[in-house]
Amino acid sequence: MNTIDSGANWTSFCVALALLFVRVSSMIALAPFFTGRSISIRNKAVFVLALSWLLAPVVAGGAIANIKLSFSGLIGEVAVGGIYGLTLSMLSEMLLLAGQIVGLQFSFSLVNLLDPASEIQTPLMGDLFQLMGTLVLISAGLDHVMLASLVRSLHAVPLGGFPLDSIPSTAKTLVPMLSGSFFAALELAAPVLAATVLVEISVALMGKLSPQLPVISLTIPLKTLTGFAMLIGSLALWPRFIEARFSSLLDVAEKLISQGFTGARG
Repeated sequence: MNTIDSGANWTSFCVALALLFVRVSSMIALAPFFTGRSISIRNKAVFVLALSWLLAPVVAGGAIANIKLSFSGLIGEVAVGGIYGLTLSMLSEMLLLAGQIVGLQFSFSLVNLLDPASEIQTPLMGDLFQLMGTLVLISAGLDHVMLASLVRSLHAVPLGGFPLDSIPSTAKTLVPMLSGSFFAALELAAPVLAATVLVEISVALMGKLSPQLPVISLTIPLKTLTGFAMLIGSLALWPRFIEARFSSLLDVAEKLISQGFTGARG
């Protein structure tokens, strides 16, 4: 009897480990700051395997120890991880768009860099904003919040239990959220945007009062210096802003998978 129980527990552990590996790896493959090549594939695989190994005993020994390995269950786990990854990737897109807006005001619109992580050309200020966003995420401990949300998803949607017929409706919900990323980028770039616009208006008025004033030669350096000063001053608001957006995106991801699971069951 003990041998049978040990075999059943080991089977449940292996099935839970496999499904967890699929869910976590699909999230890491799409989540921001993990998609680049700055983190090697080997390190990502070790991290995913270690996290799955730590969570598998909790899942296999709980009330859902009767989970089974199936093709639909694997696709459902890919969908759950993909929902998390795509939702969180909107934070990276928000930072990139905010950097593009600020770079345009700094007259850096033609300055592009070859990002070694993604191997594509990205704006200079967009790279800077994404790097600063990464530092904020790490310093604020938001990576722990993401892992805690992943653990909560195991209670909201059991392993292998996400229905495939709810994937199209969930995907349609993610598309309108891109507009929220656009407005969040405008909010993040608003202090620099407002300051540089005021500089342009002031220099234009001075040019009207004094036609001999070299307006073009003054506008670009004044905008750049004022914009950098405003950007440095607004960095104190970044942790609270990014933390609020990151937490709201995690809440949206949890809500989407919970609604997809409960809607199919209902």
